[in-house]
Amino acid sequence: MPSRSAAGVRTGVRVVVAGDRGTGKSSLISAAASDAFPEYVPAVLPPTRLPSDFYPDGVPVTIVDTSSSMESRIKLIDELKRADAVVLTYACDQPMTLSRLSSFWLPELRKLEIKAPVIVVGCKLDLRDERQPMNLEQVMAPIMQQFREIETCIECSSATLIQVPDVFYYAQKAVLHPTAPLFDQEKQTLKPRCIRALKRIFMLCDHDMDGALSDAELNEFQVKCFNAPLQPAEIVGVKRVVQERIRGGVSDLGLTLEGFLFLHALFIEKGRLETTWAVLRKFGYNDELKLRDDILPVPTKHAPDQTVELTNEAIDFLRGIFRLYDSDNDGSLQPSEFDDIFVTAPESKTLEALTIYFYCFNLLIFVFFPWTVDPYVDAAERTPQGNLTINGFLSEWALMTTLDPSYCLANLICIGYGGDPTSALRVTRRRSVDRKKKQTEKNVFHCFVFGPKKSGKSALLNSFIGRTFSSNYTPTNDVRYVANAVEQIGGSQKTLILQEIPEDGVKKLLSNKECLAACDVAVFLYDSSDEYSWKRSRELLLDVARRGEESGYGVPCLLIAAKDDLDPFPMSLQNSARVTQQLGMEAPIPVGVKLRDSKSVFSRIVSAAEHPHLSIPETEKGKKRKRYRRLVNSSLMFVSVGAAVAVVGLAAYRAYAARKNT
Repeated sequence: MPSRSAAGVRTGVRVVVAGDRGTGKSSLISAAASDAFPEYVPAVLPPTRLPSDFYPDGVPVTIVDTSSSMESRIKLIDELKRADAVVLTYACDQPMTLSRLSSFWLPELRKLEIKAPVIVVGCKLDLRDERQPMNLEQVMAPIMQQFREIETCIECSSATLIQVPDVFYYAQKAVLHPTAPLFDQEKQTLKPRCIRALKRIFMLCDHDMDGALSDAELNEFQVKCFNAPLQPAEIVGVKRVVQERIRGGVSDLGLTLEGFLFLHALFIEKGRLETTWAVLRKFGYNDELKLRDDILPVPTKHAPDQTVELTNEAIDFLRGIFRLYDSDNDGSLQPSEFDDIFVTAPESKTLEALTIYFYCFNLLIFVFFPWTVDPYVDAAERTPQGNLTINGFLSEWALMTTLDPSYCLANLICIGYGGDPTSALRVTRRRSVDRKKKQTEKNVFHCFVFGPKKSGKSALLNSFIGRTFSSNYTPTNDVRYVANAVEQIGGSQKTLILQEIPEDGVKKLLSNKECLAACDVAVFLYDSSDEYSWKRSRELLLDVARRGEESGYGVPCLLIAAKDDLDPFPMSLQNSARVTQQLGMEAPIPVGVKLRDSKSVFSRIVSAAEHPHLSIPETEKGKKRKRYRRLVNSSLMFVSVGAAVAVVGLAAYRAYAARKNT
């Protein structure tokens, strides 16, 4: 039975009790369930359920007893892997069983890669030799230092019922309100992801954006999270505690961000994790401190040739964000201004891995934001000083929406998008429908850039985002993206995403039958001064055309004669013109990136994408296949018409015969 509802809410907690034989596992479970010491306990109890009203959180607990015998090892391992929390027991009257925790049980859990929190429980407290008192905190401190997965240590007695209910309360609490995602026990600080989440919550509650929560805002926050207002004396008390403990935690305007973070660190240190978790969950976070799926209603694509775009409402919001954080009004975002926008943003999978790496190895922790790693790094237009322009800002968002709509929506929400999340993204019409209608409603076009090595692909992409030409050749080994706005005739503006396909990666790309589904237009570059470059580009063009015909996802294609400033090889113009004419494409477009005359080519690319029914190359095989289909359709039409005539004739004859007989 699943322990979570469809919305990710816990519907049950599964606690597995393990430990050496004779440490009191079964007696502990029986005493917790019946509130009485059992006279007889079987070797292993069946699963025991504590009802939802047993503890204040209202979540039922299922307790699973286990045997430590070798014969039951496979079952024990299976139960441990399914556990939400693990209770490890030792006997207070048998010191050896305590030593076994660090020598066997805890290393064994790590070996099995059990990620569940661990509660260490000393049973049979009533049998401990009073002549040998033990300080639990002193004994367990080095063990907890070595094994951070230990959440709590507690001693109890099933015979006298001392702290028996508390054992499974702490186990449930460790699952419902875990410490690990929030707090670093070793460094005694909030973890980076927790800080980002709390910063976002603070910013959402700071309605007047003055950098502090006023008494009214603090009270509204309290009502939202806990359904109960704060009394004036309580607000004064909260601010006094913060003021006494942290400088700058309270200003004349109210509770500052530093004070807000301090309060939550204090709650966690005092064991009141449920308070911080209640706040986080109210604002949409799951147990991994990521926004829940029900908070991110990403529209579903029903066909491979559909894409996801930002709506005008979301774009208007982003324009407002850009103006808000462009504090010096220079039309660009400096690194510090950019960082301020994304201080609450979630990390991508790549950033998450890097953050964990730096964090685990205790290295300098960099603050990672979107677009600081591939494929977003250096993918948009910037000023000579390296600042992000408004076009670059919106283009990066368009690229992120195309590649990872869920990550885009999470970032939108985290930086303060207050509208209905369903109004931020839209799914485009199928490209196959656009071809039939001979028009498209898309605002963002995805272009594949093919070509042999040294044909000028990277130079074309660099020129698109305003970079100066460099004669140094650096081969591109991985897929690279750039994006920018393109002004069209009539004043309309479209966003164009160029995806550079390395020559070595073409075969792998085309092995996927749906590889061209998301592509709106493809361009093929060749070095007009190099005969081999032209021949290789023609081969790539034919390969892509065949894949388009076979898959049904044919795309408009353009041929670009790059390095137009160099002397062309003989017959280049004639050969390329002949090939494009045979394939039903436009004539090759000459481009000299070195001479900075490439701007018009991007308008040509967008124009080809806006007319999805034109410039789709047809091979001889494709033409024959089309003629064959037409012939079959004509034959079927002829047969259908003939059959219809025969039916009508037969009906007329029968009518005539009937009248004659009458």
